[in-house]
Amino acid sequence: MTRTSVTLATLLVLVSSAAFADATADFAALLDEHWEWRMASNPVMASSLGDRRFNDQWADNSLKGFEERNVQVREFLRRVYAIDRNALSVDDQLNYELFRRQMQNSVDVYPFNSHLMPFSHRGGIQSLDNQTNQLRLETLKDFDDWLARLSKIDDLIDDTIAMAERGRKAGYMPPKILMQRVPGQLALQLVDYANESPFFEVFDDMPDMIAPADRERIRGTATQTIEEQVLPAYRKLDKYFNSRYLPAARDSVGLSTLPNGSAWYEFLARSFTTTRMTPDDIHRLGLKEVRRIRDEMEGLIRELEFDGSFRAFLVFLRTDPQFYFDNPEDLHQAYLATCKRIDPELVNLFSVLPRTPYGVRPIPDSIAPDTTTAYYSPPAADGSRAGTYWVNLYRPEVRPKYEIEVLSVHEAMPGHHLQIALQQELGDMPNFRRFLGFTAFVEGWGLYSERLGYDLGLYTDPYSRFGQLTYDMWRAVRLVVDTGIHYKGWTRQQAIDFFTDNAAKAEHDIVNEIDRYIANPGQALAYKIGQLKILTLRERAQRQLGDRFDIRAFHDHLLGAGALPLDLLEQRMDEWMVAQ
Repeated sequence: MTRTSVTLATLLVLVSSAAFADATADFAALLDEHWEWRMASNPVMASSLGDRRFNDQWADNSLKGFEERNVQVREFLRRVYAIDRNALSVDDQLNYELFRRQMQNSVDVYPFNSHLMPFSHRGGIQSLDNQTNQLRLETLKDFDDWLARLSKIDDLIDDTIAMAERGRKAGYMPPKILMQRVPGQLALQLVDYANESPFFEVFDDMPDMIAPADRERIRGTATQTIEEQVLPAYRKLDKYFNSRYLPAARDSVGLSTLPNGSAWYEFLARSFTTTRMTPDDIHRLGLKEVRRIRDEMEGLIRELEFDGSFRAFLVFLRTDPQFYFDNPEDLHQAYLATCKRIDPELVNLFSVLPRTPYGVRPIPDSIAPDTTTAYYSPPAADGSRAGTYWVNLYRPEVRPKYEIEVLSVHEAMPGHHLQIALQQELGDMPNFRRFLGFTAFVEGWGLYSERLGYDLGLYTDPYSRFGQLTYDMWRAVRLVVDTGIHYKGWTRQQAIDFFTDNAAKAEHDIVNEIDRYIANPGQALAYKIGQLKILTLRERAQRQLGDRFDIRAFHDHLLGAGALPLDLLEQRMDEWMVAQ
C-alpha cells in the first residue's frame, strides 16, 4: 500500500469518525432539549413523574398554547430529519426511529383538531382535585406549589371555555350522551364553603413535619384561594357547560360524523395499532376472534353441564348472588389477596422483575360511577411514588368475583406494572424511551399477561376460566364495536347489544365501556392487535427453538427495550431467535 493510499484511508476514517461524533452529539442534544421542553410544557406530567420543578403551574391550554406546541414539535421533527441516521450507533438508530415516529405522529394528528373538544365524561377539568393523587405533598414547598396551582385554576377554566366555544362554532362537538354525565361531576365542585370543597381535603391532614404555624397559614391561604378563585371559576364553568355547551352537543356518536372524521379514524387505527391495518381489516379480524372465543366459551359451558342457552348462561353469571360481594370492603380485600397470591409465582416466568412496588387503591368516589372496572397509574420516575392498581368498588353487586384474577394480572403483575416499571428502570436509555407508550405494545402485553394467569396457577375455578375467556372476548368485541361506531355508522345501542350478546360483563360495565370507546376512538383496537402479535412471536420462537425455548428469556428480551411499535418488536424478536 502506498503512502498516498494510507493517508487517504486514514483521512476517510477521520472524516467518518467526525461525522459519527457530530451526529451522536447533535442527536443527544436534541433529545435532551426535547425532554426539557416536554416537562416545561406539560407540568402535570412532570409532576406525575416526580419532577417537581413545575409543580406550581398548569399547561397552557389556550388555543395559542396548542398552536405554539405544534410549531415546536414540527421544529423538532425538522431537526431530527436533518441528522444522518446512518451515522449513529445501532442503539441510537433505534432511538432515532422511535423519536421520529413520535414527532411525526404528533404533527399528523394535530390538524384533526381533537383539542377543540376539551371535555371528557371520564374526568378532566371538572375533577382537577384528583391531581393530588399524582403529587408528593410532603414538604412546605409542596403545599405552597399546590396552592399556586390552585390560584391559576380560574385561568385554566377560562382557557377551557374559550377552547370549547371555538370547537362548538367550528362543528367539533362530543356526543351528548357522554356530556350528559358531566353536570353531575361538576356539581361536586359547587359547594358553599371552602372546607366543603374536594380541593380542601389535602389540607385537612398535613404531615407532622410541617410546623403548626405553617399549617395554619396554608389552610388560611387555601380557604381564601378556593373561595375567591376556585369556586367562582367552577360556577362559571357550570353555567357555560349547562346553558351553552351541553345543548349543542351532537346526537351522533361516531367520529365519522365530525369534519374529516373518517380519515381521522383511519389515522387513529394505524396509530394505535402501529400497523397498516384499515378499519375494515380490523372489523373482520374482530368478528373472526369473536367466533373463535365463543366456541371456547360454549365448550366450557358444556363442561359445566349448564342447562340452558349461551344467553341464559350469561344472565346466570350477571344475576346470581354467588358471583358478587355485597360490600366494597370485601371486594377490595379480594383484589389485595389475589395480587399477593400472584407475586411469588412470577419468578417462574421472568428472571428480571421491577424494583418499584405497587399498591391497590379504590378509584375515587367522584369518578367511580362513570369510569371502568380498573386502571393503572405508573410510579414516579424518581421512585418516590409506587405504581397504583386502581379498582372500582362502586356498586360491588355488579363487579363479578370471576373477573378479579384476570383483571389483576392485566393491570398489576405481570401486566402493566411489571412492564411499565421495568421500562422506567431501564439503564442507559434516553428519558423519552423510558416513558414512551405505544398502546399496541403496552395494552397488548397487558392482554397477553391474562393468558399467563394459567402459568401462575390461576383460573383453577371453571368460572374464573370463563372470566379469562370473557376478558379475551371483551377485547375481541372491541375490534368490532369500535370500528362499527366510528367507521360503519353503528348506533350506541347496536354496540351495547353486540357486547351484551357475546360477553359476561355486567350491564353497568358494558355501558361504561361502550361510552369509553365513543369518547376515545381507536384506542380500544390496540389490545387485541398487540396480544395477537406477541402470541405469534411466542409460537414462532417455540417452533424454531424447540427444547431450547426458555419462557423467561423470551419475556426478558421482549420487555428489555421498553415499548416498541409492533413491526420493530417483531424485528427485535426475530433477531433474538436467530441469536439463540
